[in-house]
Amino acid sequence: MERDVSKTEFIQVHPNGLVIKVFVLPRSSKNMLAGRHGDTLKIKLTAPPVEGAANKMCITFLAQCLGLAKSSLEIVSGHASRTKLILVRPAKNGRGDALKDLKKRIEALGLTQK
Repeated sequence: MERDVSKTEFIQVHPNGLVIKVFVLPRSSKNMLAGRHGDTLKIKLTAPPVEGAANKMCITFLAQCLGLAKSSLEIVSGHASRTKLILVRPAKNGRGDALKDLKKRIEALGLTQK
């Protein structure tokens, strides 16, 4: 029996924005979104998991994918793990629907397949 995984299961609401649950595969051949891994968003990164290099690249890559500044993203859990929780703060552009727009962009990342 196959488990029905919601397309937004990897996104959680947080008082300061949204939290994305990601599964990072360091030392990959290229930086890319690799679809889903259970209840996480799978990300392949070229950086090794040494001295925070993969964490830094993860933040940089996700910021690029979402069109946000790197300062809008923060790893809140899993600094030394492949599974990480990343807080994503919406851009402060004065619009009330910024969080809703951000959630749509994050959902789109989860639909991307390799």
